[in-house]
Amino acid sequence: MNSWSLGRYFAGTALAALLAAAPIELAAQPSDQDLIGLTASGSYLAARHAGQMRDAAAAAAYYRVALNRDPKNGELLDRTFLSLLVGGNIDDAVKYADRVAAADKSDRVARLVLGVNALKKKQYTAARRELSQSVRGPITDLTATLLSSWAQFGAKDTKGAVAAIDRLAGPDWYAIFKDLHAGMILDLAGQEKEAGKRFERAYKADASALRVVEAYGSWLSRNKSPQEALAVYEAFDKVLPRHPLIVDAMTKLKAGEKLPILVSSAQAGAAEALYGLGASLGRRGGEDLGLVYLQLALHLSPNHPLALLSLADLYESLKKPELAIKAYERVPASSPLHRNAEIQMAANLDTLDRSDEAEKHLQALIKRHPDDIEAVMALGNVLRGHKKFAECADVYSKGVDLIKNPEKSNWVIFYFRGICYERSKQWPKSEADLKKALELYPDQPHVLNYLGYSWIDQGVNLDEGMSMIKKAVQQRPDDGYIVDSLGWAYYRIGNYDEAVKQLERAIELKPEDPTINDHLGDAYWRVGRELEARFQWAHARDLKPEPEELPKIEEKLKNGLAAESSNQAKATKKTGDGG
Repeated sequence: MNSWSLGRYFAGTALAALLAAAPIELAAQPSDQDLIGLTASGSYLAARHAGQMRDAAAAAAYYRVALNRDPKNGELLDRTFLSLLVGGNIDDAVKYADRVAAADKSDRVARLVLGVNALKKKQYTAARRELSQSVRGPITDLTATLLSSWAQFGAKDTKGAVAAIDRLAGPDWYAIFKDLHAGMILDLAGQEKEAGKRFERAYKADASALRVVEAYGSWLSRNKSPQEALAVYEAFDKVLPRHPLIVDAMTKLKAGEKLPILVSSAQAGAAEALYGLGASLGRRGGEDLGLVYLQLALHLSPNHPLALLSLADLYESLKKPELAIKAYERVPASSPLHRNAEIQMAANLDTLDRSDEAEKHLQALIKRHPDDIEAVMALGNVLRGHKKFAECADVYSKGVDLIKNPEKSNWVIFYFRGICYERSKQWPKSEADLKKALELYPDQPHVLNYLGYSWIDQGVNLDEGMSMIKKAVQQRPDDGYIVDSLGWAYYRIGNYDEAVKQLERAIELKPEDPTINDHLGDAYWRVGRELEARFQWAHARDLKPEPEELPKIEEKLKNGLAAESSNQAKATKKTGDGG
């Protein structure tokens, strides 16, 4: 699936027009005072502006006012409905969906919403009737078929539900959804043998699909043996280590427990279908459609942990951390995913410049779970991002102490601690950590870059340091920070012509970075291009460099570089990790 194709699935609908004009999402609604006295045109303009700001809740509020002023306006009706839907206010969206469907019986989005709502109310005949009118295109065909089949199962017709899924023809990627949902329906109906066949087929098609692994592993634990189930989970764990749901399942299996069925009702099964499709759409460039599906999934199953995490992840991709936090707050405390939600919540608090809250949140989490290395890493990352280098080194050390036998995946904590040691003037400890990171992950480009550059900056191990940086650039030729390191390394050893060449390349890759512009200015000055040097320095000054660097740049703008300072120029390290 590509993003162009995803757009076509809803082509011709008001949803496509609205999302194409202005993608929108949740935010606080305007107050009643804001809405008093607005004219129809004023409300419409305010709603359009809210849409452009990606504020679905405000857009819906303003569109409602405009629609009240002009109740026969079909465009305002559509926009009110869609704003409510994308914003997650499904109860109100249902009311408007009735009006939209009355005005346009072929409106697929309204029919989908009405069908999902009927399914939630266990009105299975009505649900199937509405869903049958929401089809037309690969995504909508699959969605309607799966939801309709769950409604048919709710009406006690397991055979008809599975047959409807089996009749559906479409792209190859349909298969895994069809087998998974047919298997869940059969499993819930007590037809374990047939369910197992479907789960096994889905598993063989994609052993890396989380919900397929969970469904098959659960079935094996109840119908075969805990050992066979454990083998399935352990295979997944090797590909994607320490997923909380997989870890929880393995812990239970090792304790001799059988795992519960994945879904417990027709509503939960339908929510699973909407979650699976919504998460898939969101990962493949269909953020807005994914958002709609996830909101509908949560209408059916308000505490669905994976749907909530996927919704939060979408908000993060749309750069709305405050909305991601709201989604993370809804993840049930009983879920194995709750801890991950708390860690991500802290990251979003930090993004909102609420770093003190983020630190306290993570410290409380670590106090409750002292062995949680991911929480320790998250706290270290927050501290490192705010240049609290001595503190972050101490925090990362707590994480290192939790690692009994370091593996390749542990390279990053040694690398980050090495950065914090170096920035807090503890070079021997930093060098040891960077070497350890390379021992765990030989030729890791960011570590090669940092250690090699540090050696050149200190005037030691010059040949080895330059070789390391060149290896890093070979692996990451489009990383402006690493290319900058190579250019600045050439500058430090006095090869100014090569320094200019590499730094110009780094500027192409990262034109708005103040340090790279400053470096290029220095290199230009050394090769006699003084006018260009002053231009680069002025640009670096205007790009808000670090406070301690600004006076140095201003001094160079005033007096240039003194000849004797060629081997004493500053050497600010830039790496691709943002630290």
